Amino acid sequence: MAEVIGPCSTLPGAAHDLPEGTKCDQHPDQLAVARVQGETDSFGAELIDMCQECLDEDRKGEAEADHSGTCDWCKSHAPRLRPQRDYEEGMSGRVYEVCDACIKRVNDEAERDLEARGYYDYDDPEYDDEEDYDPIEDCGMMADGHCTLAGTEFCDWDCPRGRRP
Repeated sequence: MAEVIGPCSTLPGAAHDLPEGTKCDQHPDQLAVARVQGETDSFGAELIDMCQECLDEDRKGEAEADHSGTCDWCKSHAPRLRPQRDYEEGMSGRVYEVCDACIKRVNDEAERDLEARGYYDYDDPEYDDEEDYDPIEDCGMMADGHCTLAGTEFCDWDCPRGRRP
């Protein structure tokens, strides 16, 4: 049975730590290889433990799913919607289905606001976020071959070991 957790700042599809020995929610005779966040709202989230078969099926279903619809923010039809929170409502607020254009607009507005407040200065030699990133150290690949970041945007695009979900 999927575990339900209280308010959280992550979004549907996020990977979570998988306790050793956890069984698959659908196949209790098999060990789970991933714990993925499912249904999420401002009250909490459902964590789904999946064996490799279920994880592969979930990834295939996500890849084939129709993610088009009406954006909750601009009310326009978009070919792809993604889960997103409104920064002003807090990181445990409602989860909206939002188009890429709205996500970019809101992020650009937030960046301009931070720059205007002097939060960071790209010309400052002290500002170098690349310095803190170590692709191998930050990778979610475990010794047994499963990735704790499987299904997340980090793993989909930047996996240092070349593994793709």
